[in-house]
Order: sequence, then C-alpha cells, then structure tokens
Amino acid sequence: MIVRPATPADLPALLALAHSAGTGLTTLPADAPRLRQRLEWAAKTFAGDAERADADYLFVLENDQQEAIGICALAGAVGLREPWYNYRMGLFVAASKNLGINQQLPTLFLGNDMTGQSELCSLFLHADHRSGLNGRLLSKARFLFLAEFRQHFGDKVIAEMRGYSDEAGISPFWEGLGRHFFKMDFADADYLTGLGNKTFIAELMPKFPLPTCLLPEAARSVIGRVHPNTEPALGMLQAEGFEHRDYIDIFDGGPLIECATADIRAVRDSQVLQLSIGTPGEQAATYLIHNRQFAECRITAAPARVAAGTLIVDAQTAKTLGLSAGASVRAVSLAVPAKQLSAA
Repeated sequence: MIVRPATPADLPALLALAHSAGTGLTTLPADAPRLRQRLEWAAKTFAGDAERADADYLFVLENDQQEAIGICALAGAVGLREPWYNYRMGLFVAASKNLGINQQLPTLFLGNDMTGQSELCSLFLHADHRSGLNGRLLSKARFLFLAEFRQHFGDKVIAEMRGYSDEAGISPFWEGLGRHFFKMDFADADYLTGLGNKTFIAELMPKFPLPTCLLPEAARSVIGRVHPNTEPALGMLQAEGFEHRDYIDIFDGGPLIECATADIRAVRDSQVLQLSIGTPGEQAATYLIHNRQFAECRITAAPARVAAGTLIVDAQTAKTLGLSAGASVRAVSLAVPAKQLSAA
C-alpha cells in the first residue's frame, strides 16, 4: 500500500468512492465535473503553482494492484478566499437577582474563527478495505507531509469530523435547526457546499446567538457527536493530540477538532534518517515512511528499525518508496507509544 498524490487519472476511482460514501462527506461530492476540477487543482498544487489559500493536497491510497481505494487531503488554509463557517459553543447567562434566577444557557455562535488554519479533510476508505494498517496509513500519512513541508501550512491543523446521522442518512441536528432556515434536505445542502457554493450559508443562516434549549432534544443530543463510521478516525486523531474544544459543524453538529501543528505526535516525533536495505529483524516496529519528495511524494507503512541514524527496511519497502540505499527519508512510529497514550 502506498499513499501518493491524486492525479486526473484517478477520476473514475474517486467518483466510485464518493458514491459509496453516501451523504455527509462534503469535500468528496459524487459529481464528476466537480471531482475533475478538484483533481486538476490538486495537480496544480503539487506542481507548486497554488497559493496557500488555494492549495489542495489531495492524496489517494493505492493498493498493490495500483487501484485507488481511499482518499485523504490537506487544505493549505481555509477561509482566505471565501468565508469558512463554524458554530462556536458558548454560554449565555440569564440572571435576575430580584427573581432569584440565574440560568446558564449553552449557545451557538456563527463565526469564522478558524480562518487561515490548515485542514485535514476528505478522509474516506472503501468499506472493503477497512482492515489491517490501511486506515491508519491513510489518515496519518498526511502528518509526515506536514512535517516535511511545514512552510506550506498554518500553525494549527483542524479537522471537521462527520456528524451523526441515522441509517437513512437523516441528521437530527439538521432537522432540528438547519432545515428551518434552508428549507431543503441535508443531502442537498451538503451537496451544494461540496460544489463550492457557500454564499447561501451567510445569506440564510441567522447571525444572532442560538440558545440550544430552543432545539429539540434529538438535535441537542448529537451536538459534538460523530457518525458511527467516523469514530475510529476520531480516535486516531485524538491519540495524535487533537482535541474537541468549542466548535462544531453548522450542518450536522459534528465536532471540529484541532491541534497546534508542532504538537501533533507524528509531526513532533518524526525523524530524518538514511535508508538502509536489509532485514529489520525481530526488533522491527511498523513505521510510517516518507520519501521526502513533494510532487513525487510516496508514503508507506512497513516494518523497520532505527539504528545509528539509519532506517533499516527490506528491499520491497524501498522499491515501494522508489528509493535506493542511502536515500534520505522521514519516518515515525505508526503506533502512538503506550506512555503517550496513557498521558493523553
């Protein structure tokens, strides 16, 4: 398995992935012209021809048969070209000394607080391949790219996690809030944002703070809750240092999680090493390994061992990376060390 930049030739595979994802994955719309445009822009990004405000680092997970079975992306910066919205969870205090009333009411504030931050997005792995190391490789490969090319990204990385919806694709948060203002199904609003049409959010969404007590219980109960299929991805990111603080998605109420770029475990702990080809041996652990290239980026997960400034891998791993002995690589343990997990 290898993570590499997506190319226009991946359009059929990405369209198939988008159709299998269903609703809720805003940045992977099942729309061929939109996906074609995104792939063309990703190619421009990896060619170094896109400003940070427009950069879309789109990757695919390719299996040994050279089939794209998963997708993930990094946005250089959100909100610098057009507004990027979230709800910030706050508190409104209603108090009257004379009446002996003091109420603390959770409230949602519409805002653009995350403008300029880099974003993890578009993570999706085909259901038939959600086994072994595939999910962790696909999700975490982006961190080695971040570590290698820090100058292209912000000081903070965020990720909007897919919010809860039922088996029929119905979002209780949307039904309790968004539908009243947008007068359309969740899937339709989700589709429009996936096409890049976001101006209607500012035009239709109320600007005043919304006390959550006015929402139905079904909507309140899913604020900050992820879709069941997203729980493993959330757990992986939390283990890397991401936290849910005060922000949620305006459509489905899913949590926005964040971490300072320098504090992401795989960024902070990654090392630049010299590649050595041999037998990793019984002491080998599974490492994420990046060939340190930009346009020709290749990242894999394989058994390896660090010794005297070198990373010892087998010949097949070196071939997968397109490297020979003596090449420079960036690597980090795929698994979060147990001591770091216990401290988290």
